[in-house]
Amino acid sequence: MILELMLSIFLERSTKKDSNNSSKPSSQTEKGESALPHQGSKSKGKKENNALAGNTRIREQVALSEVRACEICGEDLTDTPCLHHERRTKIDIVFEKVVEHVDAEVKTCPVCEATVKGRFPADIPGPLQYGAGLKAFVVNLLVSQMVALNRVQKLIKSMMGIVISEASLLKFVLRLYQALESCELRATEQLLKAPAINVDETSFRVDKKNHWIHVYSAGDLTLKFLHRRRGTEAIEATNIIPRYGGAIIHACWHHPPVITAPGIS
Repeated sequence: MILELMLSIFLERSTKKDSNNSSKPSSQTEKGESALPHQGSKSKGKKENNALAGNTRIREQVALSEVRACEICGEDLTDTPCLHHERRTKIDIVFEKVVEHVDAEVKTCPVCEATVKGRFPADIPGPLQYGAGLKAFVVNLLVSQMVALNRVQKLIKSMMGIVISEASLLKFVLRLYQALESCELRATEQLLKAPAINVDETSFRVDKKNHWIHVYSAGDLTLKFLHRRRGTEAIEATNIIPRYGGAIIHACWHHPPVITAPGIS
C-alpha cells in the first residue's frame, strides 16, 4: 500500500506554474507537456467505447452487377469467365419500430366456474409501455448527449410517429437512477478500500443556479455526485471522505487573498 501511495504521489503528472497561470485552478490551465497523448487523435478526451448496443441489428447483402455484353463492340459476354470483382459499399441506416402484442386467454373453469386469465410477461405490467431499447435510447440522448427534452420528443416522433410526454421521458431517467443505487453502493465500497483516491469538484448550472459536481476516483473507477454546496456540507452528504482512511489527492487550489483598504470591512 505504501509503494502504491508513493507512486501515485511522485509520478503524478503536473503542469508547471508560471506568472501566467499561477493564480488559476488546474481545470483552467493549459495542457502541459506531461499530459498523456491520445493515439490516433489530437483531440481531448478518452478513447470512445466502440461496443454496439444489444438491440442493434446489422443486415448485410451483396448484389452482383453482371457483364452481359461488351460496351465497345457489343459482343455477347454471357459465357465469358470473370477475371475479378470490383466492390463498392454503401452504408445506410433505417429506423425500425417494433410493436409486440401479447394476447392473454380468458377462460371459465367448468368445475368451479372461476375466471382464469393467462399471465403476461414481467416486462409488460400494464396495457401499454415502452421497451428497454427505447428507454436506453432516450436516456442516452438526455444524459450522455445532453439533448433538450423538447428535441428528444420531436426526434422520437419523427422516428416512431408517437409523442412521449416529458414526464415519461424523465421517468425513464428516474428509474435508471433507482436501478443504479446498488451499483453506486458497491462502487463506494471499492473506493473506501483503495490506498489513495483523487477528489475534485467542478461547477455545474442547474435551473440557472450554480451547483457542484463532486468527483471521487481511484484507478478505473469514478463516482460523481451533484450537490448545491462545494465544501463541508457536500462532503458530509456524500459521506466518502469522512469514512476514508487512505491518502486523498486534491488540487488544493486556494483563492488569492482579498486586500481591502483601511477602514473598509
